[in-house]
Amino acid sequence: MGVGVLQQYRDLLPVNEETPIFSMGEGDTPLVRSRQLGPELGCSDLFFKLEGCNPTGSFKDRGMVVAMAKALEERSVGVMCASTGNTSASAAAYAAYCNLAAWVLIPKGEVALGKLAQAMAYGARILLVDGNFDAALALVREFTKTNPITLVNSVNQHRIEGQKTAAFEISDVLEDAPDYLFIPVGNAGNITAYWRGFVEYHQLGRNEILPKMMGFQAEGAAPIVRGEPVPYPQTIASAIRIGNPASWKFAERARDQSGGVIDAVSDDEILEAYRLLASREGIFGEPASAASVAGLIKLKHNGLDLTGKRVVCIITGSGLKDPDMAVSSAQADTVEVKPNLEAIENAIMETLPAR
Repeated sequence: MGVGVLQQYRDLLPVNEETPIFSMGEGDTPLVRSRQLGPELGCSDLFFKLEGCNPTGSFKDRGMVVAMAKALEERSVGVMCASTGNTSASAAAYAAYCNLAAWVLIPKGEVALGKLAQAMAYGARILLVDGNFDAALALVREFTKTNPITLVNSVNQHRIEGQKTAAFEISDVLEDAPDYLFIPVGNAGNITAYWRGFVEYHQLGRNEILPKMMGFQAEGAAPIVRGEPVPYPQTIASAIRIGNPASWKFAERARDQSGGVIDAVSDDEILEAYRLLASREGIFGEPASAASVAGLIKLKHNGLDLTGKRVVCIITGSGLKDPDMAVSSAQADTVEVKPNLEAIENAIMETLPAR
């Protein structure tokens, strides 16, 4: 059983004797080897890091436990965030666990139902903002400047510190960093955190190599790719529907220092990767998390040679975060049958592959 990231990596995190050490079971998520997509893409060493296995179903819990511990240390009266869904769920859960008040500002009509339900269930105070994520974040930043409430978005560097532990875990399991790390990019805190983690491990001599950081935004929400903010970002991948990332410059630095890329994938490419992950690998990630796999497929088709390379794709959140998308995009065959054995046999025989 995992001890949580605060305990596991305390020597590499901003904690001290005054920092409370606790865990809801975050971290130590599976690194699963691909059995089908990897070989098809000419990459026998392809792995998926399943961050949806964190307590609230996304990678956000890694950073949230550190941010919440520091908020307790600083005797904050509560926490606040803007969110497209996953941050609000994580903040609300950890606040409930730590007996802190939580306020979340959510763009009206832009958050998947599963994520909104989580924040509500955990008891957060929810404020629906008639605007997009960037407007909500600006309000949170302004409010927390003059009130004893801790901002727990990824602009809080304690969040980044916690999220870097995923890079440590990958390196510990593989006994080195991968050659490539493919990752979705929304507010850009996660690509920033992973690069920080790999660099720190390299400086400590625990990694021999550093990976190329391959970040992917959705085409309709790709400000880093375009080189300018997107006022009205649009994509089915709600978790990365962000037009002006808070960690923009850090993400560019990760890209440039690693020799990687930040590119865009279409909603169609995201949905195709989303379906392939589930149907070919048994991995059910939310649409945004499929951007990493969509990016891998795109670059492979564009000529990227993966021969002999070790590749990790980050699956940032559980598919259960967005159940409506799962149902609307499903391609499973459904057949209505009469309640007798003959009808069942006929239905099954029709679907058996020819021998």
